[in-house]
Amino acid sequence: MIMTNPFRRLSALGLAVTAISCTGCSRAPSFDILGSFFPAWLVCLAAGLLLTVAARWLLSLARVELALPVLTYPSLTAVFTFALWLGLFR
Repeated sequence: MIMTNPFRRLSALGLAVTAISCTGCSRAPSFDILGSFFPAWLVCLAAGLLLTVAARWLLSLARVELALPVLTYPSLTAVFTFALWLGLFR
């Protein structure tokens, strides 16, 4: 049986409480578009969709045939959306 130090357990609890209480200190990023506030992830999703349409257009100009376009285009949208979010807000 391992003996635990009560001070160590109390300091770990204090650290956990501090970490949990500091997670909500910042405001959610949002944009004011024509008087309405939109969350930043929604703006990144719209930009990701536009980038996916541009990528599809470029692929069609290059005459690239995709084996699974049903899987490729949603994946491209997700990659573009997450990359924009990470690049702009993290």
